[in-house]
Amino acid sequence: MANTYKRLVVIGDSGVYGWGDREGGGWCERLRCQWMSLPDAPVVYQLGIRGDGLESVAKRWQKEWQSRGELRRQVPDAVLVAVGLNDTARIGRPDGRPQLTAEAFRFGLQQMLTEMKHLTKVMVMGLTPVDEAVMPFAQCLWYSNQSGSVYEAQLEEACLEVDVPFLPLHNAMLNEPAWLSWIEPDGIHLNSEGHDWIHQRVMAWTSMLEWAELEPLTNFTPTVG
Repeated sequence: MANTYKRLVVIGDSGVYGWGDREGGGWCERLRCQWMSLPDAPVVYQLGIRGDGLESVAKRWQKEWQSRGELRRQVPDAVLVAVGLNDTARIGRPDGRPQLTAEAFRFGLQQMLTEMKHLTKVMVMGLTPVDEAVMPFAQCLWYSNQSGSVYEAQLEEACLEVDVPFLPLHNAMLNEPAWLSWIEPDGIHLNSEGHDWIHQRVMAWTSMLEWAELEPLTNFTPTVG
């Protein structure tokens, strides 16, 4: 009998990879394990690569699908895009040039999402805050929460233009009293508590739950989108 499970590809950067979560392997791994324990829940493919920005994801997303076992010569039932934080980083100094300008980021994102949407269901996640006090990252990259807010707004606007669901994260996490304790000493990666927060929020996301045909499993108020 053919496998009838829905298949979700999650593609992005180190957040998808799960860097920093030594307990659960990251929010995406937590999601995969949770769904694996539920009857008829979707199968999750984690395709996160540390350091990836929009341009890298745009180059690899379709090739990833074409070389993944049961996805070969097929497309997944949905893709969740979680990328953009690395694009916000300014090079060399706090006012240096960004890896990708906000305008170029939005333009490239809209193009990629449009191409994806022609093939499958698409959903997009927002960005997480950073600890500005420990910048620069890797002695040369300056991340800021002002830039994070600007680029998350670009994400949201692109999703509105293309008509795909968007899960905002940046301001929501900043409004959590303990948010700074959820960030690794490097200033940009989440620790286990931070990844758990993301996981809980994803599992309360109306768009995700409706696509997965699952009931809410957390105490979060589902996000409309």
